[in-house]
Amino acid sequence: MSISSDTDPEGLCHTLTAPLYDYTHILSKFSFQNSSALSTLDLRWTVSQQKSSSGAGVPSDTVQDGIMVTANGLLRIFWPTDVPRSTEQGTIVGWRNSDLDLFVVSVLQRIEPKRVEDAIRVGTLLRSAPHPLNNLLELCGHTTVQVLGATNLSPHDDAFDPQWILATTNPASAAPSFYIHGRSHLPVQVVLFDRPSPVRMQYISLSPISLALSDKTFNDLNAFPDPAVDHEARNEKIRKASLVNKIGLHTVIRHSPTPKEMLLPVIVNQINCSFEVAQLMAKNTPLLGVRPKRSLSVGELVVESATTMWGYFFDIVWHSLTVWVYPVVTLGFVIGLVSHRFIAEIILQVLERRIHSESLALKDISATAQQVDIRLQQFCYWPIQYLTLRKRRDEWESITDRHPDYIRFYNSLWLVANDVIIGIAIGTYINDNAEWVSSAINTVLSDWTIEGLRNMILWLTDAPAGLKLNNELALFLGALFIWVIDYWKECVGNLQPYLPQVIYFIGFSSFAGASMPIALLSDLLSALTIHIYCFYTASARIFHWQLTIIVSWFHLFRGKKHNVLRNRIDSCDYDLDQLLFGTIFFALLSFLLPTVVVFYLTFTSARMATIFLKAALDTLLACLNHFPLFALMLRVKDSRRLPGTCVELHA
Repeated sequence: MSISSDTDPEGLCHTLTAPLYDYTHILSKFSFQNSSALSTLDLRWTVSQQKSSSGAGVPSDTVQDGIMVTANGLLRIFWPTDVPRSTEQGTIVGWRNSDLDLFVVSVLQRIEPKRVEDAIRVGTLLRSAPHPLNNLLELCGHTTVQVLGATNLSPHDDAFDPQWILATTNPASAAPSFYIHGRSHLPVQVVLFDRPSPVRMQYISLSPISLALSDKTFNDLNAFPDPAVDHEARNEKIRKASLVNKIGLHTVIRHSPTPKEMLLPVIVNQINCSFEVAQLMAKNTPLLGVRPKRSLSVGELVVESATTMWGYFFDIVWHSLTVWVYPVVTLGFVIGLVSHRFIAEIILQVLERRIHSESLALKDISATAQQVDIRLQQFCYWPIQYLTLRKRRDEWESITDRHPDYIRFYNSLWLVANDVIIGIAIGTYINDNAEWVSSAINTVLSDWTIEGLRNMILWLTDAPAGLKLNNELALFLGALFIWVIDYWKECVGNLQPYLPQVIYFIGFSSFAGASMPIALLSDLLSALTIHIYCFYTASARIFHWQLTIIVSWFHLFRGKKHNVLRNRIDSCDYDLDQLLFGTIFFALLSFLLPTVVVFYLTFTSARMATIFLKAALDTLLACLNHFPLFALMLRVKDSRRLPGTCVELHA
């Protein structure tokens, strides 16, 4: 009978047609989600259940190849969607994970099952593998493939084995119907999956990949070269790792993994490896029926002779290139790489050097030094990463350990290439308009950081917005800050003639990437606004000291004192002179506090404006250095190359 489902609006679960069963509705489906969007690499589950519950029992728990699947009364058959759907007879080849879990790798058309079994036994079906076959089969949890059944074969045929499954395929239906001998009361679950293509680096995974260039895990305690300097950072990583492990133990429902969950990683590996195993079997399928090789005709002999002459000529040219040219080019390239690595290591040591344990490194102070440090680390990392990717040629494409390295490598290459392209455009514009750019920067800095700040301080000394401040203190603080501003203005004026040369240098640095002028502009902004940082620091210190003294005098005014040893407020008996002295100073500092607060808020606002501008430049640097451009391109082009996690959806 034909079955349909009202619980599958997307049509992912297909209809089953079974002549020997009476099925009900579809129960569930599984899908492997991508990490960057909601689209899925579908494992389409079609579940069929017989209505009758009486009859023969279900086999007990089985253990095969180290895999145990409990007898839950459900036979699972994993069936690829790209197998032939013709009505011709074929042999089903795959893996039997247990009595209740069958994984179909391929269906060999027009080949008898007995001949396939003999070919598997002698190794003909999996011969001439380009790489060690054991590496691929170990991932799948087996040592070889086996015959699972046949397609379009009658149960009464002499070649029928009671242990086989019989599938009836139909070109109009994606899901075949099955006949299981002696298990008429056993429900069958058919899993239709789209086979990933290893050639296109498609695969499914139970966990999302990381696009970081170097993933430093919490267990990597040797990442810090100087234990005395980074001892605190190391302890912090250990503490965070412990907290993460504790959080993982707190779940709403805690249960031991079921046999299905334990089998899921093996099934995922089988899905990833099934493409290459099926290709290898398809290549060796003609060997199952040996045909005598005919001799070449006269025309074919002439063509083969001409082809041999051209091949001989190309062999001579190729031999000359490989023997004389290639070694010289390789030696020069290796010498260049070693020299570059040596110079880069020296520069990195200078950028990361600390004068003493509590001081900051140069890369922690300067945005330009940090950008140079990032680029040098990338240039030193690329040859190692490229050699790692070259090892993929010596291994099966289905082994997906190096696929994240491939994405990371080309993502960093794309980022650097786009950085250089954008930098060339920016550098050309800056060099063509260096005079105008320098004059615009000079105008903005003088109007906002010098004259604007000076006018603001003068306004604060003369009852700003009607506020009644202490005139003497306001004039003193204003005169002090204005004197510093005038001195800073003279220094900037002496450096102003060199500003066009600085702009030219920034423009030429753009040819190394747009991130370099942005980093230089960030450092230039920090250098030209250092007086604002000094004003903010001085006003913050004065405000903090005054507020601390006021709090201390307030405790004295109430007959209290701060116990430093116990970190609490205790009662205390003061003399009359002490109370009078404290009351006078408390009132005096309280009346002077509004004047200090006004100057503190002014310089804090100026400092915050500078920090926001630097934060915007740092955000641009982060986008140019770490934006997942290549990963987004893969997400649009082929989302199956970016696997995410595995979830279970119940209909």
